[in-house]
Amino acid sequence: MSNRIALPSTSTQGTPGESSGRRRQWGAEKRSEPLSIVHPIPSSRKIALGRLGIVVTIGAWLTYVVTTILRQFAENPNAGFRFEFEAVSYLVVVTFLTFSALMYLVARQGALYRFRDHRRIPRGELDRHFANHQDGITVLVPSYAEEPQVVRATLWSAALQEFPELRVVLLLDDPPEPSDPAIRMRLDATRALTVEIEASLLEPAGAAISALQGFEERMGSNGSNGPDMLAELQQLIHAYEEASGWLEAMAGSERVEDHVDEFFVDLVIMGLARELRLTVLALTAALAQRDAPNVLRMRELYVRLVRIFNTRLETFERKRFASLSHEANKAMNLNAYISLMGSRWHREAAGDGVVLRAVEPGQDHPDDVVVPDSTYLLTLDADSLLLRDYCLRLVYLLESPGNERVAVTQTPYSSFRGAPTRIERVAGASTDIQHILHQGMSYFGATFWVGANAVIRKEAIEDIVEVENVGGFEIKTYIQDRTVIEDTESSVDLGTHGWTLVNYPERLSYSATPPDFGSLVVQRRRWANGGLLILPKLWNQLRRRRHQREQILFREVLLRVNYMASIAWASFGLLFLLAYPYDSRLLSPVVFLAAAPYFIAMGSDLRDCGHRFSDIFRIYGFNLVLLPVNLAGVLKSIQQAFTGEKIPFVRTPKVKDRTAAPALYVIVPYAIVLFSLLTLARDAVEQNWGNAVFAALNAVLAAGAIRAYIGIKNSVVDVGLGVMNWLYVAPRKKKTVVSPVIDKTPEEADWESILYHGDRRLNRDLRGAKDRRRRIMVR
Repeated sequence: MSNRIALPSTSTQGTPGESSGRRRQWGAEKRSEPLSIVHPIPSSRKIALGRLGIVVTIGAWLTYVVTTILRQFAENPNAGFRFEFEAVSYLVVVTFLTFSALMYLVARQGALYRFRDHRRIPRGELDRHFANHQDGITVLVPSYAEEPQVVRATLWSAALQEFPELRVVLLLDDPPEPSDPAIRMRLDATRALTVEIEASLLEPAGAAISALQGFEERMGSNGSNGPDMLAELQQLIHAYEEASGWLEAMAGSERVEDHVDEFFVDLVIMGLARELRLTVLALTAALAQRDAPNVLRMRELYVRLVRIFNTRLETFERKRFASLSHEANKAMNLNAYISLMGSRWHREAAGDGVVLRAVEPGQDHPDDVVVPDSTYLLTLDADSLLLRDYCLRLVYLLESPGNERVAVTQTPYSSFRGAPTRIERVAGASTDIQHILHQGMSYFGATFWVGANAVIRKEAIEDIVEVENVGGFEIKTYIQDRTVIEDTESSVDLGTHGWTLVNYPERLSYSATPPDFGSLVVQRRRWANGGLLILPKLWNQLRRRRHQREQILFREVLLRVNYMASIAWASFGLLFLLAYPYDSRLLSPVVFLAAAPYFIAMGSDLRDCGHRFSDIFRIYGFNLVLLPVNLAGVLKSIQQAFTGEKIPFVRTPKVKDRTAAPALYVIVPYAIVLFSLLTLARDAVEQNWGNAVFAALNAVLAAGAIRAYIGIKNSVVDVGLGVMNWLYVAPRKKKTVVSPVIDKTPEEADWESILYHGDRRLNRDLRGAKDRRRRIMVR
């Protein structure tokens, strides 16, 4: 009889979409296996070619300036204003686009260096470091109108993190009392998630705690006789078999309806089960060899089981309390809860709402809201999943010598594999590329916080908190909400106060990618907004750091500026190249030579991430159809700079069905194709072959992107909906003004609201007086 132990297979129930019968598009992703957690070590040849690409890009740009622009000015001194304008503007556009390509190569090179030098921390070192660890971590999961099954997977991935004193808090931001029955049902299902998950964990947590207590009792009762280590080893093996068996049973009961469900079962649940089975294998081998770990190591292994399953979960809704900010964005949802941490709060009815008052010493009440404090925070989007030792490895990094001033660490998220739609596959490919670039930016000290997931040192955000009084209540802002890219602005704030940020060079987090064009529009328009507004803060940070005699690498400045502003100049630059008929004398093959290293490097990176080299063309077409979306985001930033208003956070829809896109964003890609064809015809007549080739390439790739990512039928539907929404005018309802004091009987009046708010007619009467004065002046 064999003594071998087989680890569970990595396969799960069926293939993505098989259970639900969902139709997969032609050209969707076939591969469902995720990439390795640790990046492969790049070869010396790859690193050398990366350096060569940087040199070629810079050399080609300088060659173009000298051999084309300066040469044309020298040979045509009387060329006229139009040619001079075209030459200068074309040089500016080419320079900015080449600069962005160069920054891609530089960041990529930094990533290669990090992947080459990274060595994974052994499991034993983690166990030793956290054996007597007492600092807790609070996982904050902000959620607004999310599907319960999406939130459930996220909460489970957080709850199964191995960490002492782990709390998971679901921050629900939905209106607490919706009138729509369907919305109410969804909200109730989401509210119940934390209770259900905590109840499910009681069984394995109880078994692990009992096993640990039994071990400690036996160790204390043996005295000088010494414990029977082989017998203890058998008890430990049994505990790990029970834990892994519970996880395997849970995985077997899960419904796998799409590629995200498959990832959740195979990598989150079964990934942890396989790791526990690996421990069983090692312990069984020790038993077969009549050997065993020492007492301290055994205790570490028992403690590990307790920490995996002993998690507390709760739900918090800030909109139930009038004393907390109700600003419509994710940042203030997080800020509201963080501001309560470490204190005890008493609920007090005040008018038509409930306010939280800080409890004075000795005045505790059983119904008080107690919000424990913690050393670390983990912010996690409700559509993201964490792998099993995310918390351990990132907190270990924060607590390593030399990292005392690291405020935020994260693993920039990767995309789920096996995408059933073409647009999700290509958007996921661009996400995987961004993961590499963010890793490289850490090499040059230019890390930006990417908000989908991050471990935060609470001390750091307390250092940048801003406090203001709003309506008589103290509102604390830790994470800025001035823009919808709050993580980017907070990164600059932390740098101003002497903190740094670091990306952990492994793949430990995954996040959903929009599955259709409509939801992608929401996401990318949000990403394009805010970067220009944050640039002045960056200049202030750099000035302050120089004043403190801190060394600032020029590469860091360039990478940060490119990260925040490249969408603006790339969008306007591409618009100029598409729309303006530049003189053919300004074109040169050297321009294509300058861009070649960028596209070759991107193709190589795509292939390393499990995608296709040819996806560089699909991503180019993808960016063409997103051009109006990016321009809208940039223009919104400019508008916000003048008006000073906040932009409400618009969530990316996470739904099974298609999300309709605004008609404008559907029409403009068709206009790009049409205009490119007209440009092609005109340049062919004028024999301007350089512009003709560029126009033909844009027409072909944009048309292919429309068909693949938007769809002809969906385009007709979305434009039709847009026209109908434009023509439809909702009937105006007659407003009935009811005074809480005069127009109600004593039996009907809300006396608590009157006493608390006073006369709320004052503002209304003031506006009415202004309107009356305005009408009199017009007459």
